[in-house]
Amino acid sequence: MTVRVAIVDDDPLVVAGLRLMLGGASDLEVVGDASDGDELAALVDRTRPAVVLLDIRMARVDGVSALRGLRRSHPSPPGVLVLTTFRTDELVLDALRAGADGFLLKHSDPARIVEAIRAVAAGEPIVSPEVLGQLIRFVADGSGGAAEHRRGVSLDVLTDREREVADAVAEGLGNAEIAQRLHLSLGSVKAHISSALTRLGLDNRVQLAIAAHDARAR
Repeated sequence: MTVRVAIVDDDPLVVAGLRLMLGGASDLEVVGDASDGDELAALVDRTRPAVVLLDIRMARVDGVSALRGLRRSHPSPPGVLVLTTFRTDELVLDALRAGADGFLLKHSDPARIVEAIRAVAAGEPIVSPEVLGQLIRFVADGSGGAAEHRRGVSLDVLTDREREVADAVAEGLGNAEIAQRLHLSLGSVKAHISSALTRLGLDNRVQLAIAAHDARAR
């Protein structure tokens, strides 16, 4: 099945590069692009993508605001992968809170970008290890107003297997990689992550990764 992809980025060179890159994957099809966040909802309505690659910083409407608007106007929005530079800031954390399905470095290896799109299309949130590492360092001292996601979180309530999965998430591994490392089925990995999030009162795998990182540092 072909995965329909839309791109929202205000840099024409980035858009051209992504189109060229994704054109080499037989199961991906770029169905449209836009140059600013204020065009996101209309682009989704027009092209019906499974995944949107969304720039975080744009001239008129940034990616976070655009994502929030999309979530409000579309009850079942496509998966959204936020494009970011290596610098992690409040906008990246805001994108996480707004419901982004993953984060990618703009200049990631092409194979990693392709695999991330496939993962999000399959319902698996993904964060590149580089971005995850930056996020963890950024919030390690409570920067960016993120301390509330971590305060009072103890991994002691997790089972041994849930703890192993949480540690693997903290390393930036995707579900398929975790399944291979721990000799689990993909469904079991997803179930362990969901259970761990529920036990810890967290919302997503980035918060789980930060909690696991904090537990190691104690």
